[in-house]
Amino acid sequence: MRVVDLDRDMRDVIPTGTTRDSEFLFARMTGETLAAARPGPGKRVLDVASGLGQDAAALAERGAITIAAEPSSRMSELARLSVSQQGGVLTHWVRSWSDMLPFADDRFDAVICKGALDHFDRPSAAIAEIARVTKPAGTAVLAIANFDSLSCRVGRALDVAREGWFRRPTPAGRRGYDVPHDHFTRYELPLMREQAERSLVLDHVVGVSLGWGLPKWAQLLESLPEGAAQTLLSGLDWLAARAPSLADVVILAGRPRQRATTSA
Repeated sequence: MRVVDLDRDMRDVIPTGTTRDSEFLFARMTGETLAAARPGPGKRVLDVASGLGQDAAALAERGAITIAAEPSSRMSELARLSVSQQGGVLTHWVRSWSDMLPFADDRFDAVICKGALDHFDRPSAAIAEIARVTKPAGTAVLAIANFDSLSCRVGRALDVAREGWFRRPTPAGRRGYDVPHDHFTRYELPLMREQAERSLVLDHVVGVSLGWGLPKWAQLLESLPEGAAQTLLSGLDWLAARAPSLADVVILAGRPRQRATTSA
């Protein structure tokens, strides 16, 4: 039996006013995801697990006909309230599970799912549904946190050294390389590819950000002048794009695989 808190609104886990590395990461992840969807006037775009609706609103601002699919009624109500208060462009809201999308085949020019796939209890089924509702020449875009990033690897190695070599206990609490309690899947690049390629022909795999979550990394960036910090973040992001297995987030985009058809 599926057990999910449909009243959860995620405001406690979505960063608002955060550190430079967090702001950079989330801005780049959003920018890369929306760019891969190629929104424009008249394009039909679906935002799966749309949360508070920021991405759906941004797509609509670019002229796309946007539908936001979200199972939590509370999240959708908060999103509607935000749009009405800010006077945003109209977005259509649908309450829906990601692995049972209430749309016909080949309905959308693009479908995005940003930062949500590891929250799903049936991610492969969700990707299959995303592919099903995407037009054959359309684009499906997945943005997924990488728990085998350089930061995660370094964090684990430092804790092993602390405990094994220096006999010092690891500080209490969740480490950056630990999967949060509300995630069902610990993703790394090979697993991302394996699940995505069951339903999609991938055309685009790129990493975003490098270094997020490293010990003392946020403090180091805060100590630098703004220009120096941004130059460093941008340089590491350039490396992440070319080495997605080490990146903090991976963006995968592709076309639906041809579905088998049967005739009577």
